[in-house]
Amino acid sequence: MQASTKVSQRTATAASGDTVTILAFSGDIASTSKDALMSAYHGLEAAAQKVLLDFKGVDYVNSSGIAIIIQLLLEANKNGGRTIGIFGLTPHFVKVFTMVGVAKYAAISPDESTALAAM
Repeated sequence: MQASTKVSQRTATAASGDTVTILAFSGDIASTSKDALMSAYHGLEAAAQKVLLDFKGVDYVNSSGIAIIIQLLLEANKNGGRTIGIFGLTPHFVKVFTMVGVAKYAAISPDESTALAAM
């Protein structure tokens, strides 16, 4: 049974001094996660131009979940040109996300401090 996806939002400060919005995911990310992820993304204020996706609380991501993440990243690049970063992936999912091309659209960092420094 899949754990429902929860999304929380907070802000942090990048090394540049810019405000970064962090969307923290928890649970599983699968086809049933689309509404939660896309609603959280679409609910961001227009001023939120730098966004980090925090996967530390994610237990599992299946192929449908990866497709949703890619859809979000494509939308971010197309509409408004937001800068997106990702952190908190397990080594397995770093490899998977890199293989499927996610790294073309978002920098993948091992942890929050590294991701904030890259922003």
